Amino acid sequence: MVYDAYERPLLDLRMSVTDRCNFRCTYCMPDIEGKRYCFMDREQLMTFEEMERFSRLFVKLGVRKIRLTGGEPLLRKNIDVLVAMLTNIDGVHDVSLTTNGFFLKKYAKKLKDAGMKRVNVSLDALDDTIFTKMNGVGVRSEHILEGIDAALAEGLHVKVNMVVKKGLNDHEILPMAYFFKKKGVTLRFIEFMDVGSLNGWKLDDVVTSKQIYDIISEHMPLEPVASSHVGEVAKRYRYVGTNVEVGFISSVSAAFCSDCTRSRLSADGKLYTCLFATNGTDLLSMMRAGASDEQLISSIERVWRKRVDRYSEERGKQTTWNGKRIEMSYIGG
Repeated sequence: MVYDAYERPLLDLRMSVTDRCNFRCTYCMPDIEGKRYCFMDREQLMTFEEMERFSRLFVKLGVRKIRLTGGEPLLRKNIDVLVAMLTNIDGVHDVSLTTNGFFLKKYAKKLKDAGMKRVNVSLDALDDTIFTKMNGVGVRSEHILEGIDAALAEGLHVKVNMVVKKGLNDHEILPMAYFFKKKGVTLRFIEFMDVGSLNGWKLDDVVTSKQIYDIISEHMPLEPVASSHVGEVAKRYRYVGTNVEVGFISSVSAAFCSDCTRSRLSADGKLYTCLFATNGTDLLSMMRAGASDEQLISSIERVWRKRVDRYSEERGKQTTWNGKRIEMSYIGG
């Protein structure tokens, strides 16, 4: 196991399989007038074999959990083949995927058959007036709910992620809580984050986890649930008298940098040590130039040992940022 400069172990790998997405969510990849997104060419993307090799190397350094991200990972053709390759790696305890849910109905069975046990689905509102505005392409919530139902029917464990932005979808907090409590599905509320440079983030737009907790607990009492592992990002609660959980990811109001165990590999094979990073280390070029496993492991280990990232803790209440950050759609959430 390898530790960074603050003694944080490397336990998790979040691996982007594509930078493309079929949504234009306001907080991630907004549809800005005059803005044209330039996506990677196929040859720039890691192949499945390269992703499997990288995963094996990260496992040798202590990684036990791999999450596939994007962009939208289900846009990557035959993604279930990659899942099967990763779930067969000795030492990997968990392979999961974060998706907007649009293609989940199509892929749920394939993912389960490939060995996947759980998926995280992004859904920011039930009200289509709000949801279509937030996803930017007019997709209705019913389509995502059908994907969630398909995943549940296949026996996949589903968590739903809701990014809350003040004045946009904060009035959907209670309807979402009631709906997924009845469904028996964990709902996690995520504070609107200042990721990248395109989403127009302002501190005034953040609805804090405490505020969300207060809204819910006034109607449905909550009790805390103990953390299940080191580096868990969500503070977990359950509705009193049930086993249904709700989580709060407080990346703005109560940053959890001190426990962060996550590395991120972009779709073109660059290693990033923080969601708010400005630069990555190009591992894929090294691999394609003939680097051995030992050389690649040494490079990963060197980067992690030097890691001092704790952006969210250092930001404090700062509301402006003059530097350039990697967009979330490039390295995944």
